[in-house]
Amino acid sequence: MSNSGRKKPPLVADRRYPKQAKKPAAKPKAAAKAKPAARTRKPARKRNPIVALFLGLFGLIFRVLWGFGWRVGLITTLIIAAAVGYTAYTLPPVDHLYDGRARGSVTLLNAQGKVFAWRGDQFGGVVTAQNVSPHLRNAVVATEDKRFYNHFGVSPRGIASAVRINLSEGRGPLSGHGGSTITQQVAKLICLGVPYDPKTWKNEAAYEADCRESSLWRKAKEAVYALAMEAKYSKDDILTVYLNRAFLGAGSRGFEAAAQRYFGKDASDLNAPEAAMLAGLLKAPTRYAPTNNLERAQARAETVLKLMHEQGYLSDTAHAAAVANPATLSEAAQKKQGGYFADWVMTEGPGFFTKDTTEDVIIRTTLDPRIQVAAEQAMRQIFDEKVRDGSEAQAAIVVMSADGAVRAMVGGRKTRVSGEFNRATQAKRQTGSAFKPFVYAAALDLGRSPLDVIDDAPYCVNIRGSGEWCPKNYDKKFHGPVTLTDALKSSLNIPAVKLAQQSGLDVVRTVAEQFGIESDLAQGPALALGASEASLLEMTGAYAGILNGGSSVTPYGMTELKLLGDDTPVFQADSGIGERVIQEKTAKQLIWMMNKVVTEGTGRRAALADRQVAGKTGTSQSARDAWFLGFTADYVTGVWMGYDDNTPLKGVTGSGLPAEIWHETMQRVHAGTPVHDLPMMAPIPPTRSAPVIPQGQPPKISSEARTRDAVNDALNGLRNFENR
Repeated sequence: MSNSGRKKPPLVADRRYPKQAKKPAAKPKAAAKAKPAARTRKPARKRNPIVALFLGLFGLIFRVLWGFGWRVGLITTLIIAAAVGYTAYTLPPVDHLYDGRARGSVTLLNAQGKVFAWRGDQFGGVVTAQNVSPHLRNAVVATEDKRFYNHFGVSPRGIASAVRINLSEGRGPLSGHGGSTITQQVAKLICLGVPYDPKTWKNEAAYEADCRESSLWRKAKEAVYALAMEAKYSKDDILTVYLNRAFLGAGSRGFEAAAQRYFGKDASDLNAPEAAMLAGLLKAPTRYAPTNNLERAQARAETVLKLMHEQGYLSDTAHAAAVANPATLSEAAQKKQGGYFADWVMTEGPGFFTKDTTEDVIIRTTLDPRIQVAAEQAMRQIFDEKVRDGSEAQAAIVVMSADGAVRAMVGGRKTRVSGEFNRATQAKRQTGSAFKPFVYAAALDLGRSPLDVIDDAPYCVNIRGSGEWCPKNYDKKFHGPVTLTDALKSSLNIPAVKLAQQSGLDVVRTVAEQFGIESDLAQGPALALGASEASLLEMTGAYAGILNGGSSVTPYGMTELKLLGDDTPVFQADSGIGERVIQEKTAKQLIWMMNKVVTEGTGRRAALADRQVAGKTGTSQSARDAWFLGFTADYVTGVWMGYDDNTPLKGVTGSGLPAEIWHETMQRVHAGTPVHDLPMMAPIPPTRSAPVIPQGQPPKISSEARTRDAVNDALNGLRNFENR
């Protein structure tokens, strides 16, 4: 049936919250809709608990260390930065670092005004990285620090490489190769800014040893200082300091001084081979110094040239040309003359201007290079020709003018040296019969004649506290009555002792001392036979006093001393002549007697064919020393020969090899020079036979004695004679 006509139900709003419908009954599981199957996983592998423990500990330690490490690193970096900043702030202006010498230099000029030697720390003047030869700048960088313009002062790669090389060569990591950059080397050269203080260090060597310390702490400080320098100065500034401060051997501080020392030119004018040789000195200045071994220096320079070529500083052509034409020394450096003489001058001058100078000093000397060469060649020839191979015998030569100006000095067989023991000035040796001219000078000055006769017969003297002493002649014979001239030319001992006794030992001693023998003289009669010791320089100076007419001389080698840059000399000298010792007539007669020694007596081997010579041989007890001293009208020369340890010479006396060395020296010295006669005077022969002076007869005192002192000394001798 239809519902039309029925009443429609009223409209009712849906409930806001409808009643919760009852949940339908759960379907059985089997009837439930099947879910997709879950993805199956492999069961987790259990880790070994021990391994897990170690991994956990490692992770923990790593996290702790990392946290601690980056904090420490940050703090360390800040500390280093602060240290670098502070050091950079305290660094002085760069031009204050160029010349850091604690002492000055001495340049020695010969008599012609040419440089022949240097002493002290030679500083040739400031050079810069811009004005030196480009070859020099390139050679230094190529050799010492090829990454110089690219690093920040320290090269970790260079340090690591150096440590590896040191360890591979069996040394400590910091021993040997340093891996230092040029900047670090500059820090070391300026000793980290600590100046030399004589109150702190014993000497400069101790100061420099401290500066070169290679401990880890020192290296760290050097690194900080290098970083500070890089922060404050430019690369060229640092290189400039290096070029001026580096030690390059032979007392040269800086490349300008070295260029002048070895090549006689400015550092700005060096060619590639010369620059390479100087740069090669940086490795070992003394070993590679060309004045010590030119071939070794050239080989080192070739290594430097190779480095320059490999790093592009030299083309193939330029490198080949440089290798084919190695650097050679200047004429002055090649000669290297007068080392013994230079050392002597340095000890004779005032210390504050010589060995201890803080200024740059120029000293003009009396050295004659021609005469120096003559003496060196003469010694070399005699030893080469007449001394057995392997002999350790030594010799010394001094040549001087009659006023005491020393013209040449050889202090030993090694002639091209410096700082060696100088046998011409430092050795005190028994003079033997070379002392006898002073005995005869005293007698002649008291009125005796060269023609007076004395008896060469057995003779003994009682010496208080020693007993009887009986001198013997060298030939063990007695010759009877002889003139004083014959006694001297034959070097008879007994007449010399008698004559000294008769004149008075005090008189003889006074004459020798006034002539310049400063060493202690023997008190007994053996004085007459040269029992005393003296240096060759003293003896040669004393003989110069005989040649100049009887006045004492002080041997001298310095004629002028000036400070560098000053025109006014601080010191000048033109003669060493002092007070008169014996009369001029006495000196001339003594020269006549000494001429007979060479023409007729023991000194015949010293004779020169073209001019007159006077001299005297000398052989000490047991032939430990052999001497010949003599002169022409122009020069006085002394020669000594012996062993440093006083070993007796075998078959050598003063009349042998020393006389031959003297002859060879003087022959070369006088080559091509005018001939002059000796200032000698022959005695007037007596009108009747000269009486023989009996043994023991007291001497007669001449009214012609030179001074009151000499007369008083003679009277004292008489009183001593009367008291015996």
